[in-house]
Amino acid sequence: MSATLQFQDWIAAHSGRTESALDRLLDSAQTTPHRLHEAMRYAAQGGGKRIRPLLVYAAGQLGDGKENTEALDAAAVAIECIHAYSLVHDDLPCMDDDDLRRGRPTVHKAFDEATALLVGDALQTRAFEILANANGDANSKLRMISALAAASGSRGMAGGQAIDLESIGKKLDLSGLQQMHAMKTGALLACAVELGGIAANLNASQLEQLQKYAKALGLAFQIVDDVLDATADSQTLGKTAGKDAANDKPTYVTLMGLDYAQKQAKELQETAISSLDGFGEKAQALKDLALLVVNRAK
Repeated sequence: MSATLQFQDWIAAHSGRTESALDRLLDSAQTTPHRLHEAMRYAAQGGGKRIRPLLVYAAGQLGDGKENTEALDAAAVAIECIHAYSLVHDDLPCMDDDDLRRGRPTVHKAFDEATALLVGDALQTRAFEILANANGDANSKLRMISALAAASGSRGMAGGQAIDLESIGKKLDLSGLQQMHAMKTGALLACAVELGGIAANLNASQLEQLQKYAKALGLAFQIVDDVLDATADSQTLGKTAGKDAANDKPTYVTLMGLDYAQKQAKELQETAISSLDGFGEKAQALKDLALLVVNRAK
């Protein structure tokens, strides 16, 4: 079997594992309040690339082979809940005001704005509840909770979103743009890798190497997002294309040009992959995910 087919099989298996874990760890739509839980499932189970859970599972393979299945599943679902909540809130009229997400009506369109707000709140708190209740030693769970809280908050994803909103119509320099995206997008991607590493009981030196990978991957991911927003159509993306330009948001494409952005993404991909050399064959899934992130079409 070719390496490409092996990776496709790995993606299929771990994407399926993510969907099963989401179904198991989210409250059913029959749980009171029914409409809220139905909307939470709509938001979290509505498809998507599942890059963050896949990064959790790939990093979890770097340990001694004694996988803590429940801890990895909990980490994968928790970070996807945080990601889903961020998308629900990001789409609200007071934020990016979008009607389309993952090829479907956004939560505030499929339900209503108040429900969408509560969906984000509830998914965020559910993420930490899932980690707290997972199987594993207390210290590892505390480290996971701390890492996810830091990556999600004012010094991470939420802070990056705040800078993004403040930057509409303004000119950011390259370092400012990099800082914004390191917080808005990169922090949660890096956290996914860290959660997998914690579950795999990696030491401090190994986690440091993983962070080099995650930092490069997170920036590459956002650059590719900027490129796709400028070059792809809404049907391909599953969300409204051209929103950044329409909202006069600074991006790598508007700041540095399309050619530079594409070249930078490739260089970051190489940096991410080379940072994993010390892990040997165990890191193949992480390397393949770096290729997937940069070469994706949506």
